[in-house]
Amino acid sequence: MSKNNDENIVMVNKLNGGKKSTKKENKKKHKARKVLLIILLIIIIIIALFGIQVLRNGGGLQGVVTTVIGSNSEKIKNLEDLYILCMGKSQNMTDTIMIVKYDPQEQQATMLSVPRDSFVGKSENTATASDKINSRYATGGAQATLNAVNSLTGMKLKKYLVVDTKALRDIVDAVGGIYFDVPIDMDYDDPTQDLAIHVKAGYQLLNGEQAEGVVRFRHNNDRSSYDASYGDNDLGRMKTQRAFIEAVINQVMKPSNITKVNQLMDIASKEIETNFNWNEAKDYVAALMGFNTSNLKTGALPGTPQYLNNLSFFLVNKTAAKQTIAELFYGEQSIEQTDGNSVNEENTTTSTKAVIKYSAKENKLIKLEVLNGTGSTTKFNEAITQLQDHGYTISKKGITNLTSKTLIINRTNQTTSVEDAIKTLLCTGKSASGEDNKNVDITIIIGKDY
Repeated sequence: MSKNNDENIVMVNKLNGGKKSTKKENKKKHKARKVLLIILLIIIIIIALFGIQVLRNGGGLQGVVTTVIGSNSEKIKNLEDLYILCMGKSQNMTDTIMIVKYDPQEQQATMLSVPRDSFVGKSENTATASDKINSRYATGGAQATLNAVNSLTGMKLKKYLVVDTKALRDIVDAVGGIYFDVPIDMDYDDPTQDLAIHVKAGYQLLNGEQAEGVVRFRHNNDRSSYDASYGDNDLGRMKTQRAFIEAVINQVMKPSNITKVNQLMDIASKEIETNFNWNEAKDYVAALMGFNTSNLKTGALPGTPQYLNNLSFFLVNKTAAKQTIAELFYGEQSIEQTDGNSVNEENTTTSTKAVIKYSAKENKLIKLEVLNGTGSTTKFNEAITQLQDHGYTISKKGITNLTSKTLIINRTNQTTSVEDAIKTLLCTGKSASGEDNKNVDITIIIGKDY
């Protein structure tokens, strides 16, 4: 009996221990469920807050991207037109040069190609290879190229962006390739540039290496090139480059690439040379999500190819270039040369475009007060000269506090076309209203952005 009792006691103890063990396991499971519920609740709250922020930022694809990159709808509403010189670099030469304008409010954009062989030297009689615009980068960097473009076009570009071939390959590969209609069979090899282009004509998915080849292609190994109607050699290459950029914009803005926005921004910040502040750039990236490539206008500087001292150059026709720039960047206009300094421009745009109309005779009736907020007498005098050359009456000049942005203050209810014409001329400017002034129609505060 004693032995049986002992066995019974052991059995009872085991049963009690088992119950205690089960209770502990149940407590652990209960705590685990609580932790999971708390984590799930936190995730739901984060998603809800993110969704609310997306809606505040306009909803849709643009709202998501705006939220992801840390921008907001208010910043986007206040974005001004962006003018920037974009360059494609290979072996320290910029064979791709484009002037780009993006209007975030009207969601319109313009790309103007600058031929790489454009003559920018002092004398055609003494022209050398260093007088080609694509050589300016090697001798003076991006700023030297920007200065040359400004001199060639009469524009006042401030910002530049240089994309080398590695950045192009990485960006294309990051979005899973670019679908593009390659215009002709491309078969070209250049060991000195480590370049091998072998791509068949037709619509296809290009990886980064293939994309680089397509945008750099000029002619085949047998010297055959694009059809003359397309534009052979450099002209054809520039046309292909503009079409490819359009394809990139369409691809990058697909909803499937939303999660890659920050990756693309990281590639850009590390591999692209620019004087554009990346914190400001991300606001334009968010704005671009609302862009439709049907609102993209493209073109190239007009001129003629010519040999100078046995070297191939492109001589830009500056009069025709002025008209091309006016049409592409500032609305569809007819331009008639009236004298040595003035140009009549009459706008024929649709209601969706800014109305820009100015002539020397009309401008003379507009009395301007121009104030120097740049801190630079040289810059201020340049602005004064620019305004006077276009016929404006400068009734008052002065100095004011330093300001980063150029302001155009309308004091006599002038039409928006008058304000737009001044913005067009200065390539910058933000509109503002001010108190009536019988002696002044518009006050212009020239800022550091001029």
